[in-house]
Amino acid sequence: MQDYEESVSFLGTWGPFQRRVVFLLCLTSVPCGYNILSVIFLLASPPHHCHISTHSNLSQDWIQASIPVQVSGRLEKSSCSRYELDLVQNLSALGNTPGLDHIQNLTALGSSPDVLLSSLKQEGCKDGWTYSTEHYQSTVVTEFNLVCSDQWKQPLTSLVYFLGGLCGCFVSGLISDRFGRKPVLFGAIIMLSIFSSAVAFAPSWPIFTVLFFMLGMGQIASYIVVFVLGSEILIGSPRVLFSNLCLPSFYVLSMMLLPGTAYLVRSWRHLSLIMAVPGLACLPLWWLLPESPRWLVSRGRLQEAELLLRLAALENRVEAPHVIFLSANTEKAASQKSESLSFLDLLRTTNIRYITLTLWLIWFSMSVSYFGLSFNMSSLYGNPFLNYFLVTAVELPAYVASWLAARSLPRRLSFTSFTLLGALAMLLIQITQQNHPALTLSLVLMGKFGVLAGTGVLYMYTGELSPTVIRNTAMSSCAMFSRVGSSVSPYLLQLAVFYQFLPWIVVGCLSLLSVLLSVFLPETFREPLPDTIQQLTLTQRFRWPWASTPPPKDDGKSAKDQTTAPEIICTTRL
Repeated sequence: MQDYEESVSFLGTWGPFQRRVVFLLCLTSVPCGYNILSVIFLLASPPHHCHISTHSNLSQDWIQASIPVQVSGRLEKSSCSRYELDLVQNLSALGNTPGLDHIQNLTALGSSPDVLLSSLKQEGCKDGWTYSTEHYQSTVVTEFNLVCSDQWKQPLTSLVYFLGGLCGCFVSGLISDRFGRKPVLFGAIIMLSIFSSAVAFAPSWPIFTVLFFMLGMGQIASYIVVFVLGSEILIGSPRVLFSNLCLPSFYVLSMMLLPGTAYLVRSWRHLSLIMAVPGLACLPLWWLLPESPRWLVSRGRLQEAELLLRLAALENRVEAPHVIFLSANTEKAASQKSESLSFLDLLRTTNIRYITLTLWLIWFSMSVSYFGLSFNMSSLYGNPFLNYFLVTAVELPAYVASWLAARSLPRRLSFTSFTLLGALAMLLIQITQQNHPALTLSLVLMGKFGVLAGTGVLYMYTGELSPTVIRNTAMSSCAMFSRVGSSVSPYLLQLAVFYQFLPWIVVGCLSLLSVLLSVFLPETFREPLPDTIQQLTLTQRFRWPWASTPPPKDDGKSAKDQTTAPEIICTTRL
């Protein structure tokens, strides 16, 4: 709707109404940002070993020696096996003392080795496990014993959470286009609060998994609608400021709150209850936030749109025209209402199909890289709360960098530069992880910076490549493929079984793949936004990111059709 911007220009760009909308929308992003890392802390797996009961009539030396010691870079107790308890009890009853073999040449027990422990048979953890309480008092893993033979349930639970986000992307896009942005936004926030509270009372792992799926649906759905609502209410530079800086900053700040909360509240059930508080606090904003006037116009509800805009004019202390939307706009809105585009229209013509498939692959690769970095943080040494706080805090300068790049640099050049930086940092981690933990953490932060700044540019790039008539569907479809990538990312840690650094290599190579694919997309920097599928720029099979795009030829008859639409620069963290 190129005429919409002109029709509402009487409001100005940055008055009390716009400032209020920006602030309130940023507040509504806090619940979804606060919940995104819940999959990390609720499903944390602390160090553990087989439980040896104190009523087993064993001395403390024998209890300590009953757990085999493994050598994998450093000495650590076996997580899933112990020496046969009956055999150990017999040896203890005969007056033997535990000894350590040459592989475990320690003198902590202070007794002569009468029994060579490595010769004893081993068994599974028949009496359960003892978990370290250094960082966590209890987690879903420790309470439901999702370890050893049930360890496969850990990544499956994360997969279910992200699949919930995938369904949330699809359903929220369809419902918000039909029933409005505001009802879907607050419906998703209510879902977050209800299911955050519900998971705290889950009596078993299957019930927890079902509730966690619903929590994932509300998490991503609320953020998408916040972004779309702000992009449609605001015009001009405030929209750029909101999409590229204000909304992401509030989102990151809310993400940074969860590691601090998890540090203070070490029980996963109490943490789940606290995660419901931001959503409940945002419910009164229903009476302060308006519906999207642009969406109302697209549905032909012009009287409601005019009422909202006149109230906004009163708040900004400007005079609204007697007729805001002219008859030509009315006819255009009616024709757009009758034209119903579906998900399949993204693949209908050759040009949009080529762009859509390329974007889907890029979004998938970038999401695997982003969440792969987050999950691989558990393999780094140090305090997990501090590690996750730092890896979240680095998102703030990443968003600032993507905002600055959006103002003056071509989209492909910005995306390739940021993503290449992240890919190189992740590929270098395998050199430093063993002997240089501080340098490794720096490379992880640099990789997160590059991937996230590239994702910010990618989101605005996607918005500029998508036609107005199907932009919401296009962005929701990309978010769906992003959630497919995040669903795969928990299984990256399993690749370490084959090679310790294979997870880092995979995420680095996927970032390089995203760079390669972006080269084949058309440049959109300072180009008018397409309103229809027919106005899409023809894709060029290969063009270097730094190559300039020749200006379009001006033939007088199309001057009116080529009126430059206001540039929508969008970024978010999905």
